[in-house]
Amino acid sequence: MAEPVGGTPGADPAGFELPLLLFAGFRSVIDALHAELAEEGHAGLSPAHGYALQAVGLAGSTAGEIGRRLGVSKQAAGKTVEKLEALGYVERLDDPHDGRRKLVRLSPHGIDMLTRSAEGFDRLRAAWVRTLGADRVRALEDDLRTMAGADANRLDMAAWFNG
Repeated sequence: MAEPVGGTPGADPAGFELPLLLFAGFRSVIDALHAELAEEGHAGLSPAHGYALQAVGLAGSTAGEIGRRLGVSKQAAGKTVEKLEALGYVERLDDPHDGRRKLVRLSPHGIDMLTRSAEGFDRLRAAWVRTLGADRVRALEDDLRTMAGADANRLDMAAWFNG
């Protein structure tokens, strides 16, 4: 029988605890960020929307490209783009290089959200530094980079959770 999360003090924790703790740390940062964003005029966004806005990128992308980056179908990406467009985060334009394609671009509201998101992540990291110390946070980041490998910054995380 598995030990509950928290385990026995001084004993090695059960193997399942590590991914739960990693996810809980991730979730605490994301939830705090979204609470800040809501206060700053960006309510109603999910973490998946943040990944989608990253997939759009500053140069813009087609729905097919967004889908590939997110690991979802073109249709699923299209639905996400529709939602983001309705919320004012992206706009669709004719592709200047190919009249058959529509280009999805970040709106000023979308750029503002990504800017505030980056600033929020910096503030949240600084809070962790105040709590744990700079050396421990840097060591944690180095260790996680080692564990995550080259694919650490993938945008298809939301699709992986839903898959």
